Amino acid sequence: MDQQAQEIREIVAGMLGSEKLRAVCAERDVGALFRLLNHRGISTRRLAAAVDISQGRLYDYMNGKSRVEKLAIFEQIADAFHIPGHLLGLASRDWEPPAVSSRQSTTPPVQERESLAVDAAASAKFARFVAARNADATTVDQLESDVARLARQFVSHPVAEVFTEIRDLREETFGLLRGRQFPRQTADLYMIAGRLCGLSAHVCLDAGDYSSATTHSRTVWVCAEAAGDNELRAWVRSVESLIAFWKGRPVQAAQLAQAGQQFRSPGTIGVRLASLEARALAVAGNAAAAADALKTANRAREAARDDDEDPGIFNFPVAKQFAYAGTTHLAIGGHRNVLKAIECAETAVTLYRRAADDDQSTGDLLAAHLDIARGHMLTGDLDATESLLSFVLDGESGQLSASILTRLDALGRELGASQYRGSSQVTQLRERIKSTAVPASLPDTEPSEPLT
Repeated sequence: MDQQAQEIREIVAGMLGSEKLRAVCAERDVGALFRLLNHRGISTRRLAAAVDISQGRLYDYMNGKSRVEKLAIFEQIADAFHIPGHLLGLASRDWEPPAVSSRQSTTPPVQERESLAVDAAASAKFARFVAARNADATTVDQLESDVARLARQFVSHPVAEVFTEIRDLREETFGLLRGRQFPRQTADLYMIAGRLCGLSAHVCLDAGDYSSATTHSRTVWVCAEAAGDNELRAWVRSVESLIAFWKGRPVQAAQLAQAGQQFRSPGTIGVRLASLEARALAVAGNAAAAADALKTANRAREAARDDDEDPGIFNFPVAKQFAYAGTTHLAIGGHRNVLKAIECAETAVTLYRRAADDDQSTGDLLAAHLDIARGHMLTGDLDATESLLSFVLDGESGQLSASILTRLDALGRELGASQYRGSSQVTQLRERIKSTAVPASLPDTEPSEPLT
């Protein structure tokens, strides 16, 4: 049996004598039941996973926006938490032991009760030790909320605005893990620490510090292993694939993306990994395999469930998939693929423009505009190339990530080819690229306070 599921059942077993629990079960008030369990230290993520519903649906139940009406869900809750069927108005469940005959006495003899009381005191002493913990369900829920917010802000805000909070929250989580908490909360904290290290890895990617990004990604893997979470295992492989790609190792990037796909997850991580694989294979010169990977990404999108995924850096929206497909088609090359690349990149821009401000990925919008610009360059439309490049070059100074700078440099070198010599338009455009392409800046990297 899954250890986390067993821990939840043990908590419920200790509450079965509670009048409050029996009352909410008798009323079939699932929202109140979830709130009770959450107050006992079970995070909302674990509650949702235990009964196989999204966190959004769970919050609706807990906030009274929706009530459970279907018998099947009551049965699922009873079986997940081992709540005896009669408490929820259900038939006895298969896992329930046979009823003990009333003739069988379970009361210990009077002379044994004193020794049992002494033994119980030792148990109470251990309970006090366990209760002295440094993180509870509220702490975990707040950290999860902060990580979700930072993950969303990361894609739409300058890195300098979120870097310090990511670093400080990561160190705070490390400090909690060095303390003591219930095992289920320790697993949650490992997930939170892993995601924060993943955000730190992306900070380093944007800055072009691939060595530091690799160090953070290794820590993500350690946290994923400690939490036993396949989604985080798969996600860190995508980060490692990105690092390899921007270090100029497309074959290794494709292999890492392929390795991540062995970890099954219901979210969009499969789409991300297949898209990364496709782009890397295209750059490595394997056009047929790249086209197959694009098809794999489409199939993964059809099977993906992203209703309970955190937005931002941990999600892979349709707009981002189109952006990656555009880059892949450009790398495959040929007139038909160039036109397809322009179409995909323009779709990505349109979808991002329709999204909420915090969901408009600055990096993906810049990359898509660069792909459209390069596509027009390859078709001979230099006016369109200059217009699209202006979107990138006229933006805020000092906000370009290392990957965007790499793309700009490559485009500038292509514009230096012999067929463009003598063109004053191209000469001016290359000068603009050299003079305005300024890397993203970060605040002081020293911790704001000494770590304890």
